Amino acid sequence: MIKFVEIASARHNLIFQQMSKLSIKQWAEEDRPREKLLLKGVSALSDSELLAILIGSGNDKQSAVELSKEILREAGNDLNRLARMNVSDLMNNFRGIGEAKSVSIIAALELGRRRKATRTTREKIVSSRDAYEQFAMLLADLNHEETWALLTDRSNQVLSTLQVSRGGISGTVVDIRLILREALARYATGIFIGHNHPSGNPTPSPQDTNITKKLKEAARWMDIVLLDHIIVCGDAYFSFADEGII
Repeated sequence: MIKFVEIASARHNLIFQQMSKLSIKQWAEEDRPREKLLLKGVSALSDSELLAILIGSGNDKQSAVELSKEILREAGNDLNRLARMNVSDLMNNFRGIGEAKSVSIIAALELGRRRKATRTTREKIVSSRDAYEQFAMLLADLNHEETWALLTDRSNQVLSTLQVSRGGISGTVVDIRLILREALARYATGIFIGHNHPSGNPTPSPQDTNITKKLKEAARWMDIVLLDHIIVCGDAYFSFADEGII
């Protein structure tokens, strides 16, 4: 029985080795990513197979699946890390990945992020962790700084998500009037503001603290409460409310 298993395993490895030398079009139909998706459903595909469908073809030495595996390997097999790559990163580091393929990868990952964000925008925010998870979907993968606001009703359910500003690596300018104008237009009673630190250091800067105090005071005159200010740094975050700063 053991010998039979060994023979079967060796046969499987031989078949796999033979397949790896063929282009996708030469594989058995059930092993091609597109055909596999149609026959078995999208959940049957690995990340590398899904990525192979996006890029369509490999290079002169690798099939689309092999090239996709290399891309994922360089990203630590972490789709969040892959989402942080830009067009230049992909084009310069992977043979056979040009501008069109890079744009396709980035667009697909952005659609996934937006789908997740759309699904959760009506959730009730009851803690800094809830607020962080909302902002992380918007900010965690960025290499530049952005500021967003979540406008909430009296039950802390999100009424609207607003991009306040977009800046460079080291900072961005926040227009308090823009936030309050939108809050009044949406009849919001609460505001969560969040921005990211691409540096990876969640410690608030003096400018972060200053804008928080200004927004809190300005909102108070309109009977709107600044509930928290979240600084997103990948999987970590800083909460002004948790630290008792607001």
